[in-house]
Amino acid sequence: VQLQASGGGAVQAGGSLRLSCVASGRASRRYDMAWFRQAPGKEREFVAGRRQSGASTVYADSVKGRFTIFRDNAPNTVYLQMNNLKPEDTAVYVCAAGSGVILSTIRTPNAYIYWGQGTQVTVSS
Repeated sequence: VQLQASGGGAVQAGGSLRLSCVASGRASRRYDMAWFRQAPGKEREFVAGRRQSGASTVYADSVKGRFTIFRDNAPNTVYLQMNNLKPEDTAVYVCAAGSGVILSTIRTPNAYIYWGQGTQVTVSS
């Protein structure tokens, strides 16, 4: 499975962006998906995760109420809608896919098998 992320850009605080992650390859809709981010000098951080059934979505406390992870009818695509962006959201955002991810590990990078390249999000104050 190959993952392609896009939609990053530069916005002012309070603005919005929608990131997309397109999965190609076999049976990509069966995968659990997540977004992580990494800011310069910081460790990779979990942002949001969604199990393939859609029954469970999990968010980092720092983005809860502002970000939404979802998928629609577009084949093999997961989105991250980011509203009310803050300067501290500035980072490279990366999507990841895994199989059989359970809730206790959904925030853990090691739970995911496939990783896309990053897309830069820059929020200015």
